[in-house]
Amino acid sequence: MRIDILTLFPEMCNAVINESIIGRAQKKCAIEVFCHQIRDYANDKHNRVDDTVYGPGMGMLMMAEPIAVCFEALCEELSDRPRLVYMSPQGKALTQQKAEELSKFKNLTVLCGHYEGVDERFIEEFVDEEISIGDYVLTGGELPALVLVDAVIRMVPGVLSDDICFKEESHYNGFLEYPQYTKPAVWRGKEVPEVLLSGHHENIEKWRREQSRLRTKLKRPDLFEKLNLPENQEKELFH
Repeated sequence: MRIDILTLFPEMCNAVINESIIGRAQKKCAIEVFCHQIRDYANDKHNRVDDTVYGPGMGMLMMAEPIAVCFEALCEELSDRPRLVYMSPQGKALTQQKAEELSKFKNLTVLCGHYEGVDERFIEEFVDEEISIGDYVLTGGELPALVLVDAVIRMVPGVLSDDICFKEESHYNGFLEYPQYTKPAVWRGKEVPEVLLSGHHENIEKWRREQSRLRTKLKRPDLFEKLNLPENQEKELFH
């Protein structure tokens, strides 16, 4: 899978994509991630990419043409049109299911807005979907883009050591992840649950499933309600 990030701050993005899991995945060629400086495609000597908004209002807006030229150059390089996602507070919320869906694309491009956003004409002409990471405002789209990239690449085969690494994580199957513990077995008087020390794999798996459902019910009742579990299974969680 290849992901391209269109941004005014490529250094900011490179600081993240070259580290940790994303960096290691690139080194072993499981994925490719590239950043493109939109200013390089501006059509004046000052590399200007923004201008004032038509009508009353404050702030600057990113112009359509530099972004369009940048994206078209990328399409030409790839000999194909990648799916273009614009990180926007007006987009649909990023979910684990959406991350998994996007991971199936061979080429994915993520646009980072800035200032007051992007000229609506570019969005109408080029953007395939808008995605939000939450109902709050940030100074730019770089942080949301990096969140999206991190969530997506974890779903790509070969990025993690084993699929089980993400299939048991919170939200993958709709439930939150079960509690986990490491050494020592007793820390400041608090003991690791006895079942985890038993060596009985079947009992451990049963305990983890129960804890996963119980934790979801208690911590995220909104998620739990969406699962529509049979009433008898829901009652069993508290007995």
